[in-house]
Amino acid sequence: MPLRRMGRPGLIGMAARTAVVAGTATAVSGNVQRRQAQREQDKYDQQAYEQQQQQEQMQQMAQQAAAQQAAYQQQAAAQAAPAAPAAAGGGDDMMAQLQQLATLHTQGVLSDEEFTAAKAKLLG
Repeated sequence: MPLRRMGRPGLIGMAARTAVVAGTATAVSGNVQRRQAQREQDKYDQQAYEQQQQQEQMQQMAQQAAAQQAAYQQQAAAQAAPAAPAAAGGGDDMMAQLQQLATLHTQGVLSDEEFTAAKAKLLG
């Protein structure tokens, strides 16, 4: 039976132990770096997703505003169109219709051109 040496490890044992410790440290630091990189990537992806959602909401709101604007214009055109045939009745009706057109114009429902055209139909 060979004799085993007791006490401090030899040069080869010390080198092996150092290599194991260094390898373990390298592996651990590599894992830490990978985890940190993954967290940063996840954070970036989340921010990109939130920006995309905000942009989609803004586009939907713009479409709704455009639809509302179109509805207001149609409503103004519908209100201005019946006003013209009723003008033939009498002076009081004409004054009321002119006042109604002026109110729509001041509220911004009718543009200057629409107001002028509706007024010309009423008076003409």
